[in-house]
Amino acid sequence: QSTRKRFENSNQKIMSKKQNSIQKEVRLSGVGLHTGNTVNMTLKPAPINHGFAFSRVDLEGCPIIEARAEYVTNTQRGTNLEKNGVLIQTSEHVLAAAVGLGINNLLIEIDASEPPIMDGSSKFFVAALEEAGIEEQEADIEEYIVKEIIHYRDEESGSEMTLIPWDNYQVTTMVDFGTKVLGTQNASLEHLDDYVEQISSSRTFSFLHEIEMLLENGLIQGGDLNNAIVYVDKPLSDETMDNLKRAFNKTKITVQPNGILDNLSLHYPNEAARHKLLDVIGDLALVGKRIRGKVIARKPGHKVNVDFARKLSKIIK
Repeated sequence: QSTRKRFENSNQKIMSKKQNSIQKEVRLSGVGLHTGNTVNMTLKPAPINHGFAFSRVDLEGCPIIEARAEYVTNTQRGTNLEKNGVLIQTSEHVLAAAVGLGINNLLIEIDASEPPIMDGSSKFFVAALEEAGIEEQEADIEEYIVKEIIHYRDEESGSEMTLIPWDNYQVTTMVDFGTKVLGTQNASLEHLDDYVEQISSSRTFSFLHEIEMLLENGLIQGGDLNNAIVYVDKPLSDETMDNLKRAFNKTKITVQPNGILDNLSLHYPNEAARHKLLDVIGDLALVGKRIRGKVIARKPGHKVNVDFARKLSKIIK
């Protein structure tokens, strides 16, 4: 009864607004994490009920890929979309920035398959969108109001996503990586108004064994140790040290007492959990509607996030 009363009588902030886009287009450039090439991105205003979409301006006809769960084909190293053979990689960080600022309609033009990685967080996308200015539009937000508990579990990984009725959009992440260097962490966002300050600057991370595998396979060409926290979960051999120095153009690399490489310092003790929360927000943007409910994500990852987004999309339809 108390939950229902809170649900019905809440003082909504972002939830009660009209749809929003940006006032003017804004451009930013950076390096693609996997390709190592310079990527140019232009964020453009979009009309009501447009939602989020990417446009590949480097391809003939500038094909558009809507940011919807049905177009996700791969969740390795990010959430990757594909439509009619046209690919968008690692879509989640820029989408999280848009959702976190209460934007509903946005066209994202890029001249490559992946947005620039920037520093591995969403803060540069947030800054660009704020620079463009947010503009209210003459249409109500299409909102999915959660009326009952929705649950999804990935049996293979043990990851779980639960969505419960709530008076606004909240997300809690509980992560457990099963390693001594990075054990159990939690993070919560109680209101989207706090996204910019509490979540947007949380950077992506990898474990040393993943970095080694990616380097061996010719990936993370754009990695320069400034766009990812690297947790050292195994002994650092001389050979690995030499490979890392060459790959990241450093003369010296050491491990800090907290178990991360000395390329950077953590913004928060639970930065990994906060970044996982950022990813959840970006991936659930693929549902295509604003959610009014509380997401509780246990051991989230792109695969379970997207599987849950697909399930939610079907329920909404």
